[in-house]
Amino acid sequence: MIYSTNAVESLHARMRRATRARGHFPTEQAALKCLYLVVRSLDPTGRGRKRWMNRWKAALNAFAITFEGRILPTDR
Repeated sequence: MIYSTNAVESLHARMRRATRARGHFPTEQAALKCLYLVVRSLDPTGRGRKRWMNRWKAALNAFAITFEGRILPTDR
């Protein structure tokens, strides 16, 4: 379902590095915000969003089904 294992491993490494550098988080919301910012930093200009959405569409749909209510649809 996911486009490339290299992309997944790269994203995982960046997320792991960001969470390890901060130690602990007071709430789950704080941890999610940190991970959100890591993902946003992958494409700071926002130009690659359409390309990323096409590649990750199948995975995002699977996550939305698995984690119902936690992943909300966007109009972008």
